[in-house]
Amino acid sequence: MELGFLLKKFVTFFVEPFGIVFTLFIVGVIFLYMKKEFQSKITLSLSLFLLFMFSYPPFANFLVQNLEMQYPKYDYKQDIEYIHVLGSGHNTDQRQPLSSHIMDAGTKRVLEGVIIHKQIENSKIIFTGHKGRKDIAHAEMSSKLSMALGVDKKNIIISTDQKETQDEAVFIKTLVGTKPFVLVTSATHMPRSMMLFKQEGLNPIAAPTAYHTSDFRGYLRAPSVTAFKISTIAMHEYIGIVWTRIKG
Repeated sequence: MELGFLLKKFVTFFVEPFGIVFTLFIVGVIFLYMKKEFQSKITLSLSLFLLFMFSYPPFANFLVQNLEMQYPKYDYKQDIEYIHVLGSGHNTDQRQPLSSHIMDAGTKRVLEGVIIHKQIENSKIIFTGHKGRKDIAHAEMSSKLSMALGVDKKNIIISTDQKETQDEAVFIKTLVGTKPFVLVTSATHMPRSMMLFKQEGLNPIAAPTAYHTSDFRGYLRAPSVTAFKISTIAMHEYIGIVWTRIKG
């Protein structure tokens, strides 16, 4: 299981923006040293073109918007017992405050879950996520943040064995069965999450958060690191959706 997980991460690197650009660049340099100028020009030009496209804000916005607009924001009107907040990344650096221990997307997920919980009497928040190589699991870190925001410990359920979204779907099924529940995750991750949870026979109600979509500000925009990061997040999800459909 661990080997398969690591192999998946390794392969994913080479089909996401940085991996694609880096690989094409290295291949282009190899062609150059092999005196294959035509192949070198084609490969290096393609790597530069893709680097520009993935770093170009309108293109990055197009990629991410097609994911994030598939599900509307939660309406906060439904009386649902369980609220499942999916895991994200975190650190355990004690020099940083609790608010910085969970990555930005994860913090927004917890915050959205807490907002929904406070509007539904007797609701329970479920946090999932393993610890990886950290000293504390992500689910436990999310729980700490939610309690700092006023959630009573008795209303929190945590599970620390889940490495991937599919693992989280399998776990939540043991708690809710086929009953509707609120699913909180990043807007980019929501389409794949809903697909995985529904494949398990579950009935999630989407509550997307941590949006990357921005208002259109014209095509005359300079490439940026931020846009490249957004493209990477979007491509990761597109690849995940394709893989989920192949498996499903």
